[in-house]
Amino acid sequence: MLAETICSAVAAAGLGIAAITAYRRRFLAAARVAAYALVPAGLVMTGAVEWLARTAFSPVAWAGFGVLGLAWLLFMTTRAVERRRGGGTPAEGRRGRRERQEPRPAEPGASAPALGTDGRARAKPAEDFSDIEAILKKHGI
Repeated sequence: MLAETICSAVAAAGLGIAAITAYRRRFLAAARVAAYALVPAGLVMTGAVEWLARTAFSPVAWAGFGVLGLAWLLFMTTRAVERRRGGGTPAEGRRGRRERQEPRPAEPGASAPALGTDGRARAKPAEDFSDIEAILKKHGI
């Protein structure tokens, strides 16, 4: 009973603030304030406030919230571990992981990759810096 009275008072005060805001010709802000003010009134009218008041003092409900929290924690932990391992989504299964690990074929005319197939950097042949030296000499460097 007390919660419903408080919510109704908050809604009335919010609508009063919305009226003052509309009087100042700030109609968009007034509509937004009125929308926020009507939420507590709607919650009272649907019975959600009464349900919430009953739930707040129920040990079974709090145990249920604890179980839901544990389920959420387990779900998020498994997702984090799965992402860290690079496993993707569980729906992909082993086939999706194998496809993701296989290298894609290079396009014709593409330059050779810097890494070999085993993941280590390949030794580059002795590079010719003559063109770079010519540019630097041209600019007097």
